[in-house]
Amino acid sequence: MGHTNWLNDEEMDAWIAFVSSAALVDRELDQQLKEDMGLSHLQYQILMTLNRAESGAMRMTELAERLINSKSGLTYQIGQMEKAGLVTRRQCEWSKSGVLAEITPEGRTTLERAAPGHVEAVRELVIDVLTPEQRRAIADGLGRVRDRIADTKQGGTCW
Repeated sequence: MGHTNWLNDEEMDAWIAFVSSAALVDRELDQQLKEDMGLSHLQYQILMTLNRAESGAMRMTELAERLINSKSGLTYQIGQMEKAGLVTRRQCEWSKSGVLAEITPEGRTTLERAAPGHVEAVRELVIDVLTPEQRRAIADGLGRVRDRIADTKQGGTCW
């Protein structure tokens, strides 16, 4: 077994701050969206991602990759959202095995109603707490982490 390169105090502080803040921010955003709109944070991200897609639709496998979610977890969420009329599923025209998720007009309306409260919460929890320099450092540093993992796992960035 190899030698473990243990984290020093500064590295441990950074790691603990990252892990705890990421969990707390996700929990707070999830709670805000559930209270305001009856959506989970993941469901909001699904609507946002589909809304930004060229035709309002995306293959389920690509959507799962983009959202860093399992295919089965995404299938469950899409099923719940389909029952609520926020998305639909249809066969992919260019692939018999592919399934597209598509945002509905009701899904777009829900996203438009949810966005102001969500952005306000993001600002309150993260953006307004940090200086512009800190935001740039976080974007740069965590962007490098994301890209390194994406490059290693998928042979290229998925963004």
